[in-house]
Amino acid sequence: MVVGELTQERDVIIIGGGPGGYHAAIRAAQLGLQVTLIEKGELGGVCLNEGCIPSKVHTAAAQQLNQLSSMNKMGIQTSPATFNLPTLQEYKVSTINQLKKGIEALCKANKIELIKGEATFISSEKIGVEWGHQYDTYTFKHAIIATGSHKKPLLNIRDNHLTVTSIWKLEELPSELILYGSDDITLEAAMSFRKLGSEITIIFPKNQTEFTFDTSINKELTRQFKKQKIKMIKGVSVESAQLSDEGWVIELKNKEEQTQKCMGTHFFVAAETMPVNENLGLDRAGIKLTHNGWIDINEVCQTNKSNIYAIGDITPGPALAVKAIKQGKVAAESIAGISSEVDLTFIPRVLHTIPPIASVGLTEIEARESGHEINIGESSLKTSGYASILGQKDGFVKTISEKDTELVLGVHIIGLGAIELISSGTFALEMVGREEDLLFPLYPHPSINESLLESLDDLSNKAIHKAPSSNNQKVIV
Repeated sequence: MVVGELTQERDVIIIGGGPGGYHAAIRAAQLGLQVTLIEKGELGGVCLNEGCIPSKVHTAAAQQLNQLSSMNKMGIQTSPATFNLPTLQEYKVSTINQLKKGIEALCKANKIELIKGEATFISSEKIGVEWGHQYDTYTFKHAIIATGSHKKPLLNIRDNHLTVTSIWKLEELPSELILYGSDDITLEAAMSFRKLGSEITIIFPKNQTEFTFDTSINKELTRQFKKQKIKMIKGVSVESAQLSDEGWVIELKNKEEQTQKCMGTHFFVAAETMPVNENLGLDRAGIKLTHNGWIDINEVCQTNKSNIYAIGDITPGPALAVKAIKQGKVAAESIAGISSEVDLTFIPRVLHTIPPIASVGLTEIEARESGHEINIGESSLKTSGYASILGQKDGFVKTISEKDTELVLGVHIIGLGAIELISSGTFALEMVGREEDLLFPLYPHPSINESLLESLDDLSNKAIHKAPSSNNQKVIV
């Protein structure tokens, strides 16, 4: 190790070049601050290189494959369609590289200093950066910690199972894929690999017997699993998981202490998110942590040290890029003296499953348990003209409002266009919107957007494309 002779001075140092880190860097540069961004791995972080983008390349391929059957009905001959996983992997790599070059170009255009290395706090105003035999020290006026998280598998297994990152690196399609977990990543993997050609078995964690969405989406998702021939095993514990020459053998035990075996060629284990705070020297900087290791911050992402901020997965709350990006911008604005804050109340939850799922606000059960008297409106995509055109009629839009005030409390969607459409629900909740606020505008026709309008009309039993509840009249499209 060669120690630099001089300690260099910087205005804003950002540790971590993931979504939160590079958004913070660019926003700070836009506001006239001199910015140094330190990253020990690859720009874009886990999200770009191993997580969000790689996984969505797979789910996008599965969704495209899913649409082929309806294309045949429209006169577009696509059969026999085949899928080649190595080709998809090449496409994934090229997509990642292209996006990474874009980030590098943006940093250069904004005159952001990029430093490769591992940063450690020496004090609340000084850090050291190590890269190979090089070691430099920097003092700073402000710092933003954006080091992200790592994943801890839910099961402690000796053999080499698939993880939340390695599953997207396979060069050969699993013939029989067993997945342990029921979180969003697991569901996306289950449905995408099923569509790409794998036989799928999903084992729910021991104490979980249901999906974690609104009850209506849970019901439809269960129907979709059955329709797609995805096997679900609930109410069991994993006693052992061993890899042999023939494949994986998973031994399960139910509440009655009865055992059963599940066998497959590949075994995936879901993981919980843990903060990356080791080797950061947070104690030397005097930074306060929560009881479970997250960095404690206020509404502007400021730690107990007023000149040090923290954003993204290393802070409490969901490990989502959307959170990190918002926090990164707010932290930069706060450092620049601009009034800004983060409110995580209405983070949309989105899954690129088949069909996709998107949700924001209170579920039906949460609304009732919170003491609200509610109205519920639903619109099936079966009554959507545009969904019928595209042959993608599975799913619905569900809206929940407060009965007396007509305040919108939650929007839950499963089906074509769900992820794009959920922004309308998020806007409504953030703006304290009422039913009339969403009913007044004109919705484009034909479009999936009309299903949101229909669900709003249904809150007061005025949905046009829904039979009256008092009789069995057929729906007219």
